[in-house]
Amino acid sequence: MASSQTLFDSIPTCYATVSIGTPDTPLDQKLEAIAAAGFQGIELGFPDLLSFASKRQNQEVQAQDFDTLCHVAPEVKQLVEKKGLKLVMLQPFSNLEGWPEGSDGREDAFRRAKGWIRIMEAVGTDMLQVGSTDSPHALGNLDSLAADLRQLADLLAAKNFRLAYENWCWATHAPDWKDVWEIVQKVDRPNVGLCLDTFQTAGGEWADPSTASGLIERAGGREALQSQFMTSLQIMSRTIPSEKIYILQISDAYKPSTPLDAKPDDSGLRPRGRWSSCLRPVPFDGGYLPVVDVTKAVLRTGFRGWFSMEVFDAGPEGSDQDWKDMKAYAKKAMASHKRLLEEAAQS
Repeated sequence: MASSQTLFDSIPTCYATVSIGTPDTPLDQKLEAIAAAGFQGIELGFPDLLSFASKRQNQEVQAQDFDTLCHVAPEVKQLVEKKGLKLVMLQPFSNLEGWPEGSDGREDAFRRAKGWIRIMEAVGTDMLQVGSTDSPHALGNLDSLAADLRQLADLLAAKNFRLAYENWCWATHAPDWKDVWEIVQKVDRPNVGLCLDTFQTAGGEWADPSTASGLIERAGGREALQSQFMTSLQIMSRTIPSEKIYILQISDAYKPSTPLDAKPDDSGLRPRGRWSSCLRPVPFDGGYLPVVDVTKAVLRTGFRGWFSMEVFDAGPEGSDQDWKDMKAYAKKAMASHKRLLEEAAQS
């Protein structure tokens, strides 16, 4: 492994706008904090674009009012460029794949996709993040999931755009990195790759927020769990070509003080989805996931692309982040990034 300084010099740094402040926080203040901490790029969160548009229009802008969103997008582009940042990716597009043919869900998914592509063109980014569907109505055949993503990839290719497919660890059919990698291979398009994520990988294959230990509990105990997890990471390092990894998202997770209910909540969200929404700090700040191990595995593929902080940090209890000092938080995230590379550089 290269030295930590070599890694730091070669790996571009990114920060998701949804990971600092709230949707009501002015976007220019978020960008200022991110830039001041030394990050080079951003993931633009769709909620932040909606909030920005609503403020500009002095009324609530709806998620599918694509004409208005495209109208304000060039102003967002200018704000990003003014701060010396690159707009790396628009995120998070959800529940695209797996809808039955002819269903309202499928029609809505591709209507949204075409609208988001218009936004990408207006705001100045070439990459769209798509999370693996968590809809209970999604069909589980991987060939049909791949066919839907292939259709989206071809729409994106017409604009020279890329699709970064991410496993969400609470997804209906593709919760692990192996699942999304198999689907990406089936899609078989040059503009489709992976969005890997330290939380989604470790949170799905190693941790479980619904157990008292915070770990997946299986025969053989923690030793067997660790062995199986490290084997999975070794396979990742040997299997995925570096050019098929488009971005690595970074976050840790707090162990819930009380195990989460293993059943879906009233909205249908599974426990790992609830965990993800507010208990994801930067690494080395109270979390317990093996983030360094995941990072090492990704680096061993040869990947040296965007490392992006995507955290959802409402404190260890999920309720006490007041965001009074965004600049300090962003600087803490940059310090975490540097430490992560230092530890990943160790053999």
